[in-house]
Amino acid sequence: MATTREMSVTARSKYEPVIGLEVHVQLLTVSKIFCSCSARFGALPNTNVCPVCLGLPGALPVLNRKAVEFAVLAAMALNCRVNPTSIFARKNYFYPDLPKGYQISQYDKPLAEFGVIDIGAKKIGITRLHLEEDAGKSLHEGFPDSAEKTAIDLNRSGVPLIEIVSEPEIASPDEAHEYLTRMKEIILYTGVSDCNMEEGSLRCDANVSVRPVGQSQLGTKTEIKNVNSFRFIRDALEYEIGRQIEVLESGGKITQETRLYNSAEGKTYSMRSKEEAHDYRYFPEPDLLPLVVDEKWQGKIRNSLPELPDARRKRMVADYGITDYDAGVLTASRTLADEFELAAKAAKNPKRVANLVQSELMGRLKAKGLEIASSPISMKGVALSADLVERGTISGKMLKDLYDLSFERNQDFPAVYEKEKPQQITDTAAIEKIIDEIVAASPKQVEQYRAGKTTVIGFFVGQVMKASKGQANPQMVNELLTKKLEPQG
Repeated sequence: MATTREMSVTARSKYEPVIGLEVHVQLLTVSKIFCSCSARFGALPNTNVCPVCLGLPGALPVLNRKAVEFAVLAAMALNCRVNPTSIFARKNYFYPDLPKGYQISQYDKPLAEFGVIDIGAKKIGITRLHLEEDAGKSLHEGFPDSAEKTAIDLNRSGVPLIEIVSEPEIASPDEAHEYLTRMKEIILYTGVSDCNMEEGSLRCDANVSVRPVGQSQLGTKTEIKNVNSFRFIRDALEYEIGRQIEVLESGGKITQETRLYNSAEGKTYSMRSKEEAHDYRYFPEPDLLPLVVDEKWQGKIRNSLPELPDARRKRMVADYGITDYDAGVLTASRTLADEFELAAKAAKNPKRVANLVQSELMGRLKAKGLEIASSPISMKGVALSADLVERGTISGKMLKDLYDLSFERNQDFPAVYEKEKPQQITDTAAIEKIIDEIVAASPKQVEQYRAGKTTVIGFFVGQVMKASKGQANPQMVNELLTKKLEPQG
């Protein structure tokens, strides 16, 4: 099967994709949405269960207030309108991991609607954000005697979710990737979820169809389920768009169905025919009253809304004189942004702190596979190092060496600096003595410089820094060398 990258440009240019995303985000509550069972990930199978989340007769759901507050907070961060009244509904379907035979969700009267995510080039609308309970988990592995056996773990049954449904306004796999990246960033800033895709805290289903360019009517869509990374979602969409175009170009018809993506093969495969909403036989949940989130409650939740990434980037540019690019890097996570601001406020030159975080700290962390929270060099250490360079106490070369030692010893910068205590040589006479020795030993380079090849000064700077073990003040070295190398009159 050809992908959009492989098929002819002519065939690809005749069609345009239409993509909508359904994102499920697990909320970081202590207990489940309708009972007091623990929502913690990683417990032994079927230990965090009770009559309510097992769907036993006579058990009644009680709504978790914190789950509602988290959902409203996320809705506000995503620019949604929070509805004062929303209704829970029963969504009926029959899978082994759904013990009640229905899922408590929301349908025609959701918690929030009409949001938007700005992905830079355009804004993508959010149709709805609603609360629902998670299902259990089917486990198909760990049975060496038979590949057909399945085990059920119901610990996840009843864990609170928000489902965020986009408008079908995403026009490419790259736009889908950017939309998901921005959404995850915003959700993480609110603190309502850890968005850990490996643990299933964030899951995405993608709906995609293609239609001839210029046609307003939507084509028949397929749904791609259970993709466990944003990169794979982009790849799966890329493949599926190509597959649909190839089917249409060969005179076939697209079947509305649910498909799975095999990342090892880079292909999607048919899973089952896609259910329509009426197949779920939605009706209002008789055991739950309408959910009322009045203005007073909304106002209280809104007051807990943190500064969000876009606003924070703009403020940091204004407050610290850093570039838009710097601000983008430094707000990649709330933790990094918080840590940077602590350092920037403590340092004499915030711009130098920004440069050090990106050029020296982040590169070393990436090489070690560490997150900022695990950095041996604290932001207090970065601020101290920035001030030492600013005052001319240490050179850039010394700083690099001290950072290397901090990572080698797993010690913070202040402790390493205190032990090593390197000092720049700023004594003019001492530096001139080194320069005189280098110049005397390099007559060929001196001749080249005086003949007009001024770039040779880099050679002399390097030799002086080497002879001084990196301790000579670079600015003084350049000034003294320039004078020393001038043609003798």
